[in-house]
Amino acid sequence: MNTMFVLVPIFIFLVTLLAVGFFARRKAKSVSGNFSSEYFIGSRSLGGFVFAMTFVATYSSVSSFVGGPGLAWERGFGWVYYATIQVVSVMMVMGVVGKKIAIIGRKTGAVTVVDIVRARYSSDALANISAVVVVVFFTAMMVAQYSGGANLFAAAADLDYRAGLAIFALVVVVYTAMGGYRGVALTDTICAVAMLLGMVVIGFAITRSGGGLAAIMEKIGEEPARLEIRSGGALSVPFLLSQWLLCGFCTLGLPHSLVRTLSYRDSRSLHRAMIYGTVVIGLMMVGMHLLGVLSRGVITELPPGKTTDAIMPTLIVQRLPTMLAGFAIIGTLAATMSTVSSLLIMASSAIIKDLWLRYRPKHKKEPDDRQLRRFSVLVTLIIGIVSMLIAVKPPSVIVWINLFAFGGLQSAFFWTFLLGLFWKKANATGALLAMVGGVVSYCLAMALKLPLGGSHQIVIGIGVAFVLFMAGSLLGKPNDEKTLRLFFPESF
Repeated sequence: MNTMFVLVPIFIFLVTLLAVGFFARRKAKSVSGNFSSEYFIGSRSLGGFVFAMTFVATYSSVSSFVGGPGLAWERGFGWVYYATIQVVSVMMVMGVVGKKIAIIGRKTGAVTVVDIVRARYSSDALANISAVVVVVFFTAMMVAQYSGGANLFAAAADLDYRAGLAIFALVVVVYTAMGGYRGVALTDTICAVAMLLGMVVIGFAITRSGGGLAAIMEKIGEEPARLEIRSGGALSVPFLLSQWLLCGFCTLGLPHSLVRTLSYRDSRSLHRAMIYGTVVIGLMMVGMHLLGVLSRGVITELPPGKTTDAIMPTLIVQRLPTMLAGFAIIGTLAATMSTVSSLLIMASSAIIKDLWLRYRPKHKKEPDDRQLRRFSVLVTLIIGIVSMLIAVKPPSVIVWINLFAFGGLQSAFFWTFLLGLFWKKANATGALLAMVGGVVSYCLAMALKLPLGGSHQIVIGIGVAFVLFMAGSLLGKPNDEKTLRLFFPESF
């Protein structure tokens, strides 16, 4: 394969993202008003399509385009069945909690999910722990994204992994730091379109190389277990149910999805985004995992010394015409870069808005917008580079570290938001106990690999958090009337 022809479309794509980032930076300077609101949530101005695409691009990560399809290649159609729960994620987050979070955000001036936590529970301790949890688990997720993107970029450009990591990471860090949330939203939209086009190209590669769908299915059918929902017993019912919690219902507790709901323009934009987002994420999640299964008819064995994460990159590099390979790689890189940029901007907001601005010495002069802009860019760059350095020695299978971070965030925030937004008796004591107890129990269960009859350890994290939340809320100090009037005005 001619590396130069592969790199041309990739180079154009990366330059385009950088240009959009710098354009967004100039746009941000021209926007009057609060800098934090502009840099971290785009001044609450996103229309339906862009809002939907930034949500989809954030949720569709390297696991969706590399790790997940690789496991589908190994386990068959049962893994596609598992992935289908993700189709409803947009509708659930936007429809169940999105509008209420947006209303509260406008009333309180909140620009981060930690702002919402602080407003609901009036607890600095809970808010501080929330910010730390966000930074820690987001860093873990970024490491997984960097690893997948760097491996793919290195394979396409015939580079060493570290060189691929440096180029890939620096591009995404720079355009995120320069453009802020508005830049992230615009590049996410470009990335979402690129992901769809990349999926089409990969589908072409599979059917072309496998001699058509009939021939591919015939070859897959030689191993009947790959045609079954439970993959011949490899996927137990408890495992599937717990995974549907992890990647379905409990996505209501993912901060990087929840913060998106602070940024849309109006109710019309929200309703349109629910439709656009559900359609696109359905195509991506089901489509890419289905392509992973079909790739079994083209690649029958793992490359020597590789994990299932190598299936999609191998397919792209070895089975596609040179120029098309470049476009397919763009789609996969887009999934990775869009997630990293979203995680970066939110981790930066947790440090700057939720910790530094709140606890800086009172005697010091309040920073103006210019100083705040410079510091925000610096912090975003530092977080991105630190995550890149950790990714020098990447995890073995990307999808597992991504799901680990998902579970940690959900153990911390699922009940905190769901009960906090819809149950008047939810209080700071319950939320604090649930967050700490849920995260600690989940991490211990993961570290000890506790057997749960095949279930994922998210069951422990969510279960412990719920018990502690209920106990703390019933025994702790009731909420003050001001908070209740803010979050439950219909009761007064």
